[in-house]
Amino acid sequence: MDLFERSAGHRPGPAADAAIEGTLERIVFSSGGEFTVARLKVAGQAEPVTVVGSLLGLPVGARLRARGHYEDNPRFGRQFRIDSFTELSPQTLEGIKRYLGAGLIKGIGPELAAHIVARFGAKTLQVLDERPERIREVPGIGEGRARAIRQAWLAQRGQRETMVFLQGYGVSPALAARIFKRYGAETILRVRENPYRLAFDVWGIGFLSADRLAASLGIGKETDVRVEAGVRHALEEAGGQGHVYVARARLVEDASQRLGVDQTLVEPAIDRLARRGEVAIEHAQDIDGGEAVYETSLLRAERAAAAGLRRLLHARCPPLPVDAERAIARYEKEAGLALAPRQAEAIRRAFVEPLLVITGGPGVGKTTIVRGIVSAFLRCKLRVALAAPTGRAAKRLQEATGQPAATLHRLLEWRPAENMFGRNSARPLDTDVLVVDEASMVDIRLCADLVAALASGTRLLLVGDQDQLPSVGPGMVLRDVIAAGVVPVVRLDEIFRQAAKSLIVTNAHRIHDGELPELGEPPAAGPQADTRDFFFLKEEDPAAAAHTIRDLVARRLPERYGYSPRDIQVLTPMHRGELGATHLNALLQDALSAGAEELPSGSRHFRVGDRVMQLRNNYDRDVYNGDVGHVVGIAREARELVVNFDEREVSFASDELDELTLAYAATIHKSQGSEYPAVVIPLHTQHFVMLARSLLYTAVTRGKQLVVLVGTAKALAIAVRNAKVAMRCTRLCQRLAQD
Repeated sequence: MDLFERSAGHRPGPAADAAIEGTLERIVFSSGGEFTVARLKVAGQAEPVTVVGSLLGLPVGARLRARGHYEDNPRFGRQFRIDSFTELSPQTLEGIKRYLGAGLIKGIGPELAAHIVARFGAKTLQVLDERPERIREVPGIGEGRARAIRQAWLAQRGQRETMVFLQGYGVSPALAARIFKRYGAETILRVRENPYRLAFDVWGIGFLSADRLAASLGIGKETDVRVEAGVRHALEEAGGQGHVYVARARLVEDASQRLGVDQTLVEPAIDRLARRGEVAIEHAQDIDGGEAVYETSLLRAERAAAAGLRRLLHARCPPLPVDAERAIARYEKEAGLALAPRQAEAIRRAFVEPLLVITGGPGVGKTTIVRGIVSAFLRCKLRVALAAPTGRAAKRLQEATGQPAATLHRLLEWRPAENMFGRNSARPLDTDVLVVDEASMVDIRLCADLVAALASGTRLLLVGDQDQLPSVGPGMVLRDVIAAGVVPVVRLDEIFRQAAKSLIVTNAHRIHDGELPELGEPPAAGPQADTRDFFFLKEEDPAAAAHTIRDLVARRLPERYGYSPRDIQVLTPMHRGELGATHLNALLQDALSAGAEELPSGSRHFRVGDRVMQLRNNYDRDVYNGDVGHVVGIAREARELVVNFDEREVSFASDELDELTLAYAATIHKSQGSEYPAVVIPLHTQHFVMLARSLLYTAVTRGKQLVVLVGTAKALAIAVRNAKVAMRCTRLCQRLAQD
């Protein structure tokens, strides 16, 4: 049976709504095959049908039978969304000529296609499939050109065979195209050999999807390859929760439950992975059970971070030409202020310590101290670099100091093509001092890369609030560095008079200390001025609370305080539920961007004006997990979304929109390092499992001018009382303390 007679053959599943058959008349847009917009000429219909979906490898002139459903797009009109397709052989000589001459095969244009069809007639495609060497029979084709045409035809055939193979096992065309991009001609071999690799190699395919594919390929539940993949998956999930390692006994139990297999199968799987270097095992008495299992790169990062921090800590820094006391006096005079004792101590320590941490909550003067230290170092003719983990945090640092600041990735010169930083131990940063703000957001991998890029004798100043939630990535670097007790730390704890006038600052410290916040009255509608900046709106019913939040963002706060809805961020403990980020985003999108130009993405749609968040690190685009931007345009013909991230426009093709999510409402975990003029925080017993003091503290400290809580007094009390910190499994503290 030849390629064109094979069906995509979906496994049993939800039935497609409709099937159509026709010839591709025009490709309007294609993003590497993962998403295509085309016009399909269907027999019996006067006008071509617009089809959208993945059509990897199909040229103009190709015939196909597609299954899917019709949908009415408000911008693009009626179109057929393809769920699966089967490529059919062209039926006429004219069809074959058009198919071959459409650019499918490099080296064959319309004229040469006509000559090939003239020689082989209706058997042209069969000849190319079965005896491609006969292409030399066509006048004008020599050995070199014939070889190139044969190779190109076989490559295209392999690509289409791969699509048929993957769709036959229930993989959607879009994901099939993504898989082929990753593995190329080796796709079928690699997937048959180990379908679980997809979960670790291809964005958008999780372990459960790979597990279903493996089952359909006949891979047994207790096979080595499945159990090993389950162990890696359990480790990856733990990393997503912030853990750097998992105690072996806990990993065995977790993987066994996830896989539904006996623990006796998991133990040897861990050892096999360790022998191949895919995981690493470390023995230590302070670990439950005595053994920790790491993803190999995380163990390297933790060891490198500890060694790098110790190296910086013990390095000798050149003496400064200015006395610290004179620098303090000069800064106080220029800034028109009198530093508190702890603030002055911070500047003194910065003058003599090669590695220093400054920590404290809101309103304690961290910004004042950083400004003073930077000013003093610049007078000493030192080269000073300023950085933060996110673009917004870097921008705030730059505004506070008046000096250029960058994200850590930009400072370290990330090179996507090489998957590494340009600044490292072989090429360290050209600076005498590095100040890192919002250091609580730095994870263990970034910490290792950061310290590697600092030459011995470079001063490193870490500034942050250790009581905020730790980094999104694995580790809790700032807390571990402080807890180790070997790095000098200055704790700022005095709330200054101006800051003390703010209920946001006062209540943040009350929450930190386990006390209920002082609650203001609800803000009413209307333009009246109000100097209070912290309110609690009681609402027992979750659905009513959700609509109150919508009203606050869309109407009440803009009317009373003059905020644009763009200035207001909803921060919620969870994704799910009526007060979760997903449902609130749907409500707020309907309220704030209804009627705007939009681009659909599956069941979702993005509109011009929408606030969106990046969900994964994309080094090629220089946007990272948690970055927030606004949709500023839609390129209709190219079907691309244009997003502004901190004054930089980034384009996303339709098939790349799974990297984005709406961000009118975001989880509190995703808000780290950001500040917003106004914050609205749903707080309800619906969020019971997430209610904790550190979570509420982090959310409240994200608001600069206004914080509004919406929910129940019971939920507020639970959050304030719950002082448990979700500790992460890390050993950076122990490694530093062993010095």
